[in-house]
Amino acid sequence: MPLFENLISSPTLWVTIVILYTLKKGIHFVPQNRGYVIYTLGKYSKTLSAGLNFIIPFVQSVAADRNLKEQSLEIMSQSAITKDNITLDIDGILFMKVTDASAATNNITDYKMSVTQLAMTTMRNAIGSMELDECFQNRDLINAQILGAMTEATAPWGVMVTRYEIKDITPPQSIREDMEKQMTAEREKRSVILTAEGVKTAAITQAEGQKQARVLDAEAAKAEQVLAAEASKESQILTAAGKAEAIRLVAIADADALEVVGKAANTEQGQSAVTLTLAQNAITAHQAIAKEGTLVLTDGKTGDNIANTVAQAIAVSSSLKA
Repeated sequence: MPLFENLISSPTLWVTIVILYTLKKGIHFVPQNRGYVIYTLGKYSKTLSAGLNFIIPFVQSVAADRNLKEQSLEIMSQSAITKDNITLDIDGILFMKVTDASAATNNITDYKMSVTQLAMTTMRNAIGSMELDECFQNRDLINAQILGAMTEATAPWGVMVTRYEIKDITPPQSIREDMEKQMTAEREKRSVILTAEGVKTAAITQAEGQKQARVLDAEAAKAEQVLAAEASKESQILTAAGKAEAIRLVAIADADALEVVGKAANTEQGQSAVTLTLAQNAITAHQAIAKEGTLVLTDGKTGDNIANTVAQAIAVSSSLKA
């Protein structure tokens, strides 16, 4: 007990405690992405950055510790009235970061609450400038409007809003029912249009097919007629050539026969044969005349006529030979 009392009453102990406390107040290890706002006798003097920092104990103090990382703030659901007087429930999320720890401490009381309230007000203003359909179709435009307005308003606070996103837009139940009916009608309309387009395309395709078939049939008929005409032409040419060749051959045969007969007629035996042949032909001619009719007129000199005929033939033959 006397030892404890001696220790408590020792000036060295108290001096040591005061020195350690003073060092603690004067030395600060600032973490990364943090900013310590320093006041000197109640007035802002500087902001400590990350690392080892020294301040004057009891004269300077840490007034605020600001987080310099990007932070997200949830914007609670709120009511907003559109340009066509429809009430919507809208919520969102906001991303921001402190860029100036001293401004976030000295120029605004609670920068997080202020940024949240400003986001809600700006969102209501943006919704109020649009109709219901535009609100659903232009979310990116709404986000851009809110972000632009907040970036300008929060600059003096040392806060930068990096992004704003609308999470949900909830219309009243009656509006949702009307929208569902409209969507159903639109789907049915698209279905009817697609069906009509399909029928139209099928009809066009069928017509094109029939047209192409008729064209092909016409071309085939034309080609067939051309081929038939060519075949007929070739056939006629071949027939004419055949006839011409036959006539030529007959003429050659006749000429050869006459030549043989002529050569034979130059002899004595040939003359006798010619005379006999002519006499036979004359008799045959008179017989043929007698067969053609029941009445035959004659001058009673048939034999002389036959002899005269033969003599005339021999004279003609002699003149040909000469």
